[in-house]
Amino acid sequence: MAVLDLKAKLAILSDAAKYDASCASSGGQKRNSLDGKGVGSTEGMGICHAYAPDGRCISLLKILLTNFCIYDCAYCINRASSNVKRARFTVEEIVDLTLGFYKRNYIEGLFLSSGIIRSGDYTMEEMVRVARTLREVHDFRGYIHLKLIPEASPALVLEAGLYADRVSINIELPKDESLTALAPEKDVGVIKKAMGGVRLAIEERAPGKKDRAQPRKYVTGQSTQLIVGADEAADGDILARSENLYGSYGLKRVYYSAFSPIPDSSSRLPPQKPPLMREHRLYQADWLMRYYGFERAEIAGPGQNLDLAVDPKLAWALANRGRFPIDVNAADREMLLRIPGLGVKSVDSLVVLRRQKRVRLEDLKKLCGSEKKLRPFVIADDWTPGPLADADDLKPHLPSEAAPRQLSLF
Repeated sequence: MAVLDLKAKLAILSDAAKYDASCASSGGQKRNSLDGKGVGSTEGMGICHAYAPDGRCISLLKILLTNFCIYDCAYCINRASSNVKRARFTVEEIVDLTLGFYKRNYIEGLFLSSGIIRSGDYTMEEMVRVARTLREVHDFRGYIHLKLIPEASPALVLEAGLYADRVSINIELPKDESLTALAPEKDVGVIKKAMGGVRLAIEERAPGKKDRAQPRKYVTGQSTQLIVGADEAADGDILARSENLYGSYGLKRVYYSAFSPIPDSSSRLPPQKPPLMREHRLYQADWLMRYYGFERAEIAGPGQNLDLAVDPKLAWALANRGRFPIDVNAADREMLLRIPGLGVKSVDSLVVLRRQKRVRLEDLKKLCGSEKKLRPFVIADDWTPGPLADADDLKPHLPSEAAPRQLSLF
């Protein structure tokens, strides 16, 4: 087998990592090297962000330790039976790449995942060694996100949290039966157990915890990824899985990744990718559950899909016309958050503003950029929707959404 140089490995293993959407860098522990010691920072200026041709922001060195894998998950490009070019980094190569890119101001940290080689324990141990070397040998103070191997021993999974700012375990599919069918080597029970172990470790090391036997410094949270469109799960089923994950394991974020057809794929997989708008609507629905006070059942029930033509909050408002119009000068914050066109920041600013004056339509326009979307749903000091409030079909009176497309700098 031909020996690959570092540049060739980087090309293969950075491309192989692009399918993992769960790589947020928010919420990390603040640290810097202003004391003249160490390398890097997770705050302040000086981080240069690059953008891929499709518009995605790249600020982390996002790579796999290796794309060799002993598992044969049908939806994965790096599965054991896949005919892709393989490569593997050494621990030292990843450490050198991370430090080199950081010092050149290309990145703000490292996102490291891997295929499973030899065993879960062996793979996790190699990934932990990367993070430990960066932190303890080089005093690296930048951001580190590690993808956990749920099959690895609990001790290794917990050790990863001592060096990483964020960890994630991909549950991948919204239905247990889908995971069993498409990824037979994976056990959803093992995945959930690992997630539970991380949650307990985070809570045990939380600030203010009394009689804490372990050091407080620990990973700030965990996330996961769900593939959209690889099985027959409807949006309501996907959101139900997310609702359970947020409640049971205290996840910081669930990421939704539209299934991308891969070469020589199984006949059990769809031949085409789902509409890009479906992924977008799921993120919108996710935010409604996390920040707007919506229950999952209000957005989509079991077996139901989100409306691709309108956003989920507007869809709810159109289905609940009897609760509108809402008086923006009198309604509580919970109801204001349900007005289409008003976001969390706009609502908080509105609550402050109405303590000072009666809110008019032009004030709403200043708060949210445009008042056209919310006109049929609000009463302001100088505005009532009149006939709009009783119109049988409001859609013709609402601004239309632009068709989704990937942005490009070229």
